[in-house]
Amino acid sequence: MPHRAETTGPNVGQTGSAPLVPFSPGCRVGSLVRRVKRFSVELVLDNASAWAHSNNSGSMLGLTRPGTPVLVSPASTPGRKLPWTQECVWLSGQPQPPAVTTSSAAFAPGGQGFWVGVNTSVPNRMLAAAFAAGRLPFAAGYTSLAREAVRGASRLDGLFTDPNLPPLWVECKNVTMVEDGIACFPDAASARGQKHLRELMDIAAHGERAAMFYLVQRPDGKCFAPADFIDSEYAALFYAALAAGVEVFVFRALVNSTGVDLGGRLPVLPAEHMRA
Repeated sequence: MPHRAETTGPNVGQTGSAPLVPFSPGCRVGSLVRRVKRFSVELVLDNASAWAHSNNSGSMLGLTRPGTPVLVSPASTPGRKLPWTQECVWLSGQPQPPAVTTSSAAFAPGGQGFWVGVNTSVPNRMLAAAFAAGRLPFAAGYTSLAREAVRGASRLDGLFTDPNLPPLWVECKNVTMVEDGIACFPDAASARGQKHLRELMDIAAHGERAAMFYLVQRPDGKCFAPADFIDSEYAALFYAALAAGVEVFVFRALVNSTGVDLGGRLPVLPAEHMRA
C-alpha cells in the first residue's frame, strides 16, 4: 500500500524528559503584526519586520491579535521565501490550570498566559513519535505505522498494522480553540474534515478499525466536543461516526518553547450536550 514513511514501534525506552516533538534549534519570539491570506504571518523580530509561514488553514479565533507574542522556528529549507515557521501563539492574561503549570516553561513572555501550538503538522508527528515511544494505548500491539496512507482516492494520516490485528486507520487534527472549558474543532467550516469522517465511517463499516486523533495544543480544555456553532454538519457527522464505530482519541498537548509533549486524554462530550 502506498505511503510516505513508516515507523516501527513501540520502543518504550525512548521516553524521557525531552518533548516527543521538539522544535528546531534557534526558535525566537516576535510580536504579531498581521496574518495575510492565512498562510503568511508578519511579525516584529529584533525591532525589524520579519515573515513566517503558517500551515494553519483554520481561522485561529482569538489568536491573531496584533501585538501577540509569536514563537517561530527557523525554516528547515535554506533560502525559503519565508525564513520562519509559526509554531505557537502566546495567549496572555490566562491563568494555567494547576495540573499543567510547567507547560509554558523556558523563554515565555512575562505575566499570566500560556503557549498555544498552531502548527498543524504537530499532531501527525506526535502520532508517530508517541507510537515509537510506546505512549499510544489505543495502538498497543501494532508493530508498524505507515504515514499518509492511501485508501482508494483518499489519504489518511496514519495506518497501524500488525499480522495479528485488524488495520487501524487514523486521521489527525490540531485543536486550538477552547470555549467555556471545552476544546472545540473545527474553528472554521471544514468540508475536508467532513470528508475524513465519512471515510472513517466507511472503513468501520468494512470491519477495520478507524479513529480520529485530536491533539489539543493548549492547557485549558477540560473536555472535547465538535464545534457545532461553527460547522453543524461536521458536528452531526462526528456523532454519527461515533455511533458507527469510529473511535475518538483526544489528548492534551504539553506545549512550551522547546517543543510539544503528549499529555493526558480528554473526555468527549455526548451529543446531548451540543449547543442549541
